Amino acid sequence: MFSKLEEIVKKSNDITEKLSQPEIASDPKKMMEYNKALSQLEDIVEKYNYYKKITKEYEGAKEAQRKEKDQDMLDMIHEEMGILEDDIEKTEAELKILLLPKDPNDDKNVIMEIRGGAGGDEAALFANDLFRMYSRYAERNNWKLEIMDINEIGVGGLKEVIFSIAGKGAYSKLKFESGVHRVQRVPETEASGRIHTSTTTVAVLPEIEDVEMLKSVDSKDLKIDTYRSSGAGGQHVNMTDSAVRITHLPTGIVVSCQDGRSQIKNREKAMKVLMAKLYELEQEEQRKEVDQDRKLQVGTGARSEKIRTYNFPQGRVTDHRIGLTIYRLEYMLDGDLNEMIDALITFDQAEKLQNSVQ
Repeated sequence: MFSKLEEIVKKSNDITEKLSQPEIASDPKKMMEYNKALSQLEDIVEKYNYYKKITKEYEGAKEAQRKEKDQDMLDMIHEEMGILEDDIEKTEAELKILLLPKDPNDDKNVIMEIRGGAGGDEAALFANDLFRMYSRYAERNNWKLEIMDINEIGVGGLKEVIFSIAGKGAYSKLKFESGVHRVQRVPETEASGRIHTSTTTVAVLPEIEDVEMLKSVDSKDLKIDTYRSSGAGGQHVNMTDSAVRITHLPTGIVVSCQDGRSQIKNREKAMKVLMAKLYELEQEEQRKEVDQDRKLQVGTGARSEKIRTYNFPQGRVTDHRIGLTIYRLEYMLDGDLNEMIDALITFDQAEKLQNSVQ
C-alpha cells in the first residue's frame, strides 16, 4: 500500500512542477487537463501526508516514553499514544478506501428519469414526490437541475420526468438511487383509510461527454421528428414545432425533449439522453457477463431492482439492499438524503474492500 502511495505523491509533485512551466501555463487545454489530474490526487496526497505526520508524532511519543521517568508525564504520554494509535488506524482504513479503483463515472453529471409505475394516479403522485426530493437534494448540494422532458397528469402527478443534475460528485452520490421505489400510504381519495402500495422507477445515468462515443453514433441510425410541445392535458405551450423526438433505429430507443422553446436546444438535450441510454445498454450487457457472486450487494443499478420502501403511516424509509431503516420520512422527502446516501456509499466501499482482498 505504501509504495503505491509514494508513487501517487511523486505523480502529484510531477504534475505540480509541469503546471509551473511556461509552455503549459500558456496552453489552457493542457492547464485544464493537468489541474483535473491534480485534483483527482489531492485527497489521497493530503490524507497520506497527514498519516505520515501522525505516525511521526507517535514515534516521537514512543521515544519520549522510553526516556521519561516521571509517572505523571508517562501517564500523559500513554494517553496521547492511545489517541494517536486510534487516529493512525482510522487514517489507514481511509487510505485503503481512497486507493480502491474509482468508478470512472463518479465525476460525471447525471441524467435522471422518474416514471410512475404500478398504482395509477397514486404512482404518478409519488413520482412527483421523488422529483421534488431530488430537486431539493440538488439545491442542498448547490447542483444545477435542468428539466429535459416532463409529462404531467391532471391530479398533480407525473407520468414521467427526465432531468439533468450538474455539479461536483453528482453521479457518485446519486448512482445508488436507480431501481424501483415503493410507497405505502393512504391515498386522499381512499374513504376507508386502506393503505395502498404503488411503485415508481428511477434511473440514474452518467451524462456522456465521450467524443469517441458521440462519433460512433451514425446519423443514418437516427430518426428525428419535430412536433409542437404541449403541457399537461395536451394544452399547447407554444405554436412552433420546438419539441424533438429521436429514435435510435438499431436499438429502438426513443427519447424526446419538449421543455425548452428552442428546437436546437431540445435536440441537444435529447441527444444527451440518448447517449446516456445507449451507454446504459452497453453497461447492462457487460453486467450480464459478470459472475453473479461478484456483484456488489448494494445493488446492480438495474431499473427493475426493488431497492426502497417509503411507509407513510410509520414515517419510515427502508433500503432493502443494506437493511437500513430511517424514521425521518418527511425530512428525506424534503431532500435530506445524506444519512441514506452516506450509508450506501460506506457499504459499497466495504464490499469493494472485501472483494479486493479475496
